[in-house]
Amino acid sequence: MASHIGRRKFLATLGGAAAAWPLAARAQQPGKLPTIGFLAANPSIESQRVAAFVQRLCELSWIDGRNLAIEYRWAEGRNERYAENAAELVRLKVDVIVTVGTPPTLAAKQATADIPIVFAAASDPVGTGLVASLARPRGNVTGLSNQISDTGGRNSRCCAKPYPIFVAWRLWLMWATPPPYWTWARPDGPRARSTSEIRRAEDISPAFDALKGHADALYVCVDPLVNTHRIRINTLALAARLPTMHGLREYVEAGGLMSYGPNLPDLLRRAADYVDKILRGAKPGDIPVEQPTRFDLIINLTTAKALGLAIPPKLLTLADEVIE
Repeated sequence: MASHIGRRKFLATLGGAAAAWPLAARAQQPGKLPTIGFLAANPSIESQRVAAFVQRLCELSWIDGRNLAIEYRWAEGRNERYAENAAELVRLKVDVIVTVGTPPTLAAKQATADIPIVFAAASDPVGTGLVASLARPRGNVTGLSNQISDTGGRNSRCCAKPYPIFVAWRLWLMWATPPPYWTWARPDGPRARSTSEIRRAEDISPAFDALKGHADALYVCVDPLVNTHRIRINTLALAARLPTMHGLREYVEAGGLMSYGPNLPDLLRRAADYVDKILRGAKPGDIPVEQPTRFDLIINLTTAKALGLAIPPKLLTLADEVIE
């Protein structure tokens, strides 16, 4: 059964976003409200991002429950749910589908060639076949790239700054969905020595057993399954005395050492602009794919101290946020 959550319950997780909604909104049209289908991983990790999305919609005079409806569907850490959730949104005949991440976008594209799809954070949209080109996407899909395939390599280089020995350290890659376009992350790459693929939660502990004595650091690739189990993964990494690198700030908030990647709330705000254009008549295939403009370096000093690692002051000054 598709995992979904009531609108009232979910809006409660958005904090003060609703309080900031403008009073003026376009008049509600008779009949069915324009409907957005929102397809993502987990409400617990998406709440800040959705708050940014909803806030921007309000600024554009689209208010959920008044002149707009939003149907949320969550995979809850199970990638196979994306297909059934996407199919359900198609059956509901939503006016546009918004996705967060590559797996839900691929599932939505497989489910419909007619309903417009806006991806808020997809990796390598051309390489994965989501769009024909960034300038002219064609078809029914457009949105914003997250450039994770680029920032992953930068993340490993960031590690060489606080720890020069990192260049010689054995870096282990952990993922749930193998990203073939990450050439730097392949086992024969210049930094990656070995990889662990986790298909389900039960694979996590054996993955850590396999890397004992073979890794000095761990890069955890962004994935819905990993999102759901990020606290457990970081707890096991800390127990194994392994510094961890990530592509999203939520992983560092959950005990990871550092992350470097796009600011996802900003991408969700910009995705709302795409939705606004489409609801006003624009064709998704004519709207160019855009790139992130804001990137965040987050460092968890509490984790660094637990690992016995000293972060140089120069690197701390470069961080957008330091968690203590």
